[in-house]
Amino acid sequence: MIQRRPTRQVTLGDEQHGIVKIGGGAHGTQPAPVSIQTMTAGYTYEIDTCVAEINRMAAAGADLVRVAVPMKKDTEALKQIIPQVRVPIVADVHFHFQRALEAIEAGVHKIRLNPGNISDKKQVAEVIDACKEKKLPIRIGVNEGSIIERKDKQKRMKELGGVFSNDKHGHFLAIMIAKLEEYLEIFYERDFYDIVISAKSPDPTLVVAAYTEISKRFDHPLHLGVTHAGPKETGTIRSVVPLGHLLASGIGDTVRISYANDPVYEVEDGLEMLYCLELRERKGVDLIACPTCGRIQVDLFTLVQEVRETLKAEIELPIKVAVMGCIVNGPGEAEGADVAIFAGDRRGIIYVQGQKVANVPEEEILAALLAECKKFEAKVKAGEAKLGEKVVEIAPPDPIGELGSGFDKIAKGDVEKVPGITPLTISK
Repeated sequence: MIQRRPTRQVTLGDEQHGIVKIGGGAHGTQPAPVSIQTMTAGYTYEIDTCVAEINRMAAAGADLVRVAVPMKKDTEALKQIIPQVRVPIVADVHFHFQRALEAIEAGVHKIRLNPGNISDKKQVAEVIDACKEKKLPIRIGVNEGSIIERKDKQKRMKELGGVFSNDKHGHFLAIMIAKLEEYLEIFYERDFYDIVISAKSPDPTLVVAAYTEISKRFDHPLHLGVTHAGPKETGTIRSVVPLGHLLASGIGDTVRISYANDPVYEVEDGLEMLYCLELRERKGVDLIACPTCGRIQVDLFTLVQEVRETLKAEIELPIKVAVMGCIVNGPGEAEGADVAIFAGDRRGIIYVQGQKVANVPEEEILAALLAECKKFEAKVKAGEAKLGEKVVEIAPPDPIGELGSGFDKIAKGDVEKVPGITPLTISK
């Protein structure tokens, strides 16, 4: 089990939109599950479109959703948007402190603020006081693309530069830490501690270095992310590598994966990362599949996608399902799966917790697999079976007879008959 870094804890949301806790483990709090968030891609003032997008993100599993409010018509729209959604809303504020005050008045549940973009310290203080009155947390960012060189505290940056002189990213780390100290001082002066910190960059190695150093110096929960990660095709690796590394090291309390794509993908991939690290309890099927090779004799790519979509819609419990393209590695790779199928010569053998339950032609595989998953799920719900509990060891099928491919190959001279193997006769 991953030992997470203890932090202060912030709470946001309400009964209608759900209560989300971020961080914990310090000051007498219990660590909350790592939360997943995303951000709308459309204009907030387009109310119906914004509501539909937020609800789609919530249905995908987002714990909170951020919206941009660069104009007054955006904060005005929040008054109609918030009653129509069922997930906490974060207002993303830059440059105009008045937008933050308007968003707070409209009923948002959290503010994302970059104090470096608001030059008047009194205006920042006004936002802090408004959030304090409403008991709303604030996320402050020192993202690489938005931090501003300080003109009045260069000495501190030089001191930090010395600390990080041997680090590839020493310059940026010095700026980030110095800016955080400067920002936090404003909040602490007003006795405000419901803070979440982010330090994003498009450079994955800088992301790891920045969050690692920040986690050593401040006890606030951390919002992890790689900004400007790019399209999903490349952004997945650019995001998951550094964020997974940090999370596996116990660093990070809420996550946003950023793609130049449909934000629902951000939610799905973020959740899958947390599931794989056992930082969240999985919802729905845990599907594993072999990468295919020259041994497969069914359309495995299509089958895997059909299984994924079908089980996603039909199965609630985190049943582990294995779809394997042949019987060479199938039994070993599927060990521990609740339901597994090994495909052969246009056929498939289905196992449930190690017990063989069906042998069906290729065109019936999907329906048979779904039926077995449903039956197994019903047994689990009824207390008649347990997830991840093998009944018997999987016995590999006869490699030259069980799936109907062996004799034809032997007759053609494609393979040698294995001494000591007695072919099985199976009715098709």
